[in-house]
Amino acid sequence: MSHATHRDYAGAKLGMWLFLFTEMLLFGGLFILYAVYLYRYPAEFAVAGHRLDLVLGTANTVILLTSSLLAALAVTAVQRDEGRVAFRALGGTILCAGLFLGIKYAEWSAKISHGIYPGSPDLAAGPPGESVFFGLYYLTTGLHGLHVLIGGVLLTVVARRVKGGRVHAGDYIWLENGALYWHLVDLVWIFIFPLYYLML
Repeated sequence: MSHATHRDYAGAKLGMWLFLFTEMLLFGGLFILYAVYLYRYPAEFAVAGHRLDLVLGTANTVILLTSSLLAALAVTAVQRDEGRVAFRALGGTILCAGLFLGIKYAEWSAKISHGIYPGSPDLAAGPPGESVFFGLYYLTTGLHGLHVLIGGVLLTVVARRVKGGRVHAGDYIWLENGALYWHLVDLVWIFIFPLYYLML
């Protein structure tokens, strides 16, 4: 029985790593597309990039880094059979996810209210490179935001399992895989932030 449990645990981890690999291919494709258009429209990308809010982007970076740390602490706490500590750490991670999405919503709202969104008359009247930049920006950050939302829901389910005692030192694959997914979300943002907010 223990051998079967161990095999299921290893299979679950392998399955998660394979899933994360496909996610990296998805975002990797978007980053390659970014690089191609940056080469084609360097000046327009630079102008468009300076229209993003660096303060909000930096705040979201700090929030996601903090959330990743809390997720790692939750795994360590469960391994030590400290369920209450793990539950609180997960609560902090979920709170960070909510803060990230709230800031992103505020940032998007500000841009849209100023006529900066795909297909807007303002962008259509400007250089084509700026339209391409913001098209990629909304696609990439929107897809990432969806992953943040999914991750927050997943970690909420895991937190309930931790609180109910179903995730513990003897069986924490749900938490470990949930934390792995969250680290991917954090890693993707670590690429998005400099590409859109810092390099241009």
